[in-house]
Amino acid sequence: MSPEKERLKYLTGFSGSAGQSLVLKKQAFLFVDGRYTLQAQKEVRKGFKVIQIHKTIPSDILGKNKQKLRIGFDPRIYSLASLINLYKTENVKLIPIKKNLIDKIWPNKSKLKFNKFFILKTQYAGKSFKNKINIICNILKRKKLKNLLVTAPENVAWTLNIRGKDNSYSPIPNCNAIVNYKKKITLIVENKKISKNFKSQFGKVVKYVNPTDVTAHFNSLDKKQNFLIDKFTCSYFYREKIAERFKYIEEIDPIFFLKSKKNIVEINNTIKSHIADGTALTKFIYWIKNNINKIKISELSAQKKLEQFRKKNKNYVSPSFNTISGSGPNGAIVHYRANSKTNRTIKIKDVYLCDSGGQYHYGTTDVTRTICFSKQSQKIRNIFTKVLKGHIGVATYKIKKNTTGKKLDIVARSALKKAGLDYAHGTGHGVGYFLNVHEGPQAISKINNIKLEEGMILSNEPGYYETNKFGIRLENLVFIKKYKKKLRFENLTFAPIEKDLINFKLLNKKEKKYLNEYHKKTYMILGSYLNKDEKSWLRSFIN
Repeated sequence: MSPEKERLKYLTGFSGSAGQSLVLKKQAFLFVDGRYTLQAQKEVRKGFKVIQIHKTIPSDILGKNKQKLRIGFDPRIYSLASLINLYKTENVKLIPIKKNLIDKIWPNKSKLKFNKFFILKTQYAGKSFKNKINIICNILKRKKLKNLLVTAPENVAWTLNIRGKDNSYSPIPNCNAIVNYKKKITLIVENKKISKNFKSQFGKVVKYVNPTDVTAHFNSLDKKQNFLIDKFTCSYFYREKIAERFKYIEEIDPIFFLKSKKNIVEINNTIKSHIADGTALTKFIYWIKNNINKIKISELSAQKKLEQFRKKNKNYVSPSFNTISGSGPNGAIVHYRANSKTNRTIKIKDVYLCDSGGQYHYGTTDVTRTICFSKQSQKIRNIFTKVLKGHIGVATYKIKKNTTGKKLDIVARSALKKAGLDYAHGTGHGVGYFLNVHEGPQAISKINNIKLEEGMILSNEPGYYETNKFGIRLENLVFIKKYKKKLRFENLTFAPIEKDLINFKLLNKKEKKYLNEYHKKTYMILGSYLNKDEKSWLRSFIN
């Protein structure tokens, strides 16, 4: 998220990417999920009470209040579905407000930057924008609809093969669009983000409307037109504008499903990006293991060094998210972000968790490795091995016709559960193509019921965290490939898995074979990019 939109951080001090704040006259709350509980408790400003949203949602608190309450909200941020789900109770009246109240009290807020959008060539996208529009319009015709209101910017990006610089870590072009069944697009975007060259690429197919003129644009359309709006991403503001004038249906935007199944060009380019990324990470792991005894290495300097390795590839653009570089107790904070106040020197006895990724011109990566620099306790090695068993269980799972992420989540946790252990986050998320590193609708979690299909990319990242002591997570990205009419996971990520944290006695023959074959393939793919010493070290992971 760009700095000028980090209202939650400005108000509460919490820097995580997901949270809700409720401010009443005499009380203030910050709601976060299990990934951010420890982080929020460390960061939140005085006066805010941290609540675990998976246990208590805002309406639970509001409903206990016997008084009638009027709760204001920004209609351009919230969808009706999220408002009803989180805040609606019998005693609450939800009031849309014209100007965000945080903006009113934010004196030195950064001014909006208008970075130009750019076009992703078809050789990288795999399909032309005209091809994609045809597919969307065929869906509209089947549903007997005239228009699709696209309110997720990443879906606009996919449809038109465009990208932007409106986010620190994702090449998202912040805009919305209307796709008309006659294959015409209305792009709702700030004029300053569009160049003459951009317009020339689309010709008369695309019309441009500034966000300040969107109400007038809707009023100019024939009332007989109808719309499909997305039930989760369509803002209350847009929904009200549509409802005032047109008939509409609320469903999940079909572009989410189209975008989730990567074409062969996207898959092949993503494979290339992971070779570059795996090379950088492998060189980094070798470097840190061989220098931890020689020089002072902190969480922040390690993070910086890893990016230096990534930057050596000419197609590297930026991190795909803010790197999680956590040693010892900081590793137990699931989405930890090292800063000048929390930064630790990494010690030889520490378990070090590094979750990082890159945006390349031809793909998005996300990988976690937990490593050590000295012999660890039997307890830690056993837990790491149970996490590894869950990771292998997902990677080798035979996907059936109706396999969902919910089923796989059970597999990932099984070894930990037998020992009475668990983790408070999903096992995996969908990943975009040179877009968001977190991108649905597919995921591996306790609640995700989306059917897994060929071409989908997901993360495979079970873990375990012990507060104020250590954190363990092991993450690869995988994609779903068809082998002889059967679906299987194929690893995208290749980098060594910490053998010094494994209790091999807890692995069965199939798991040992998988691990050895994984390291053989890692060596085969990355070996030619490593120097003699790095290559010899990587070879030691193979039995």
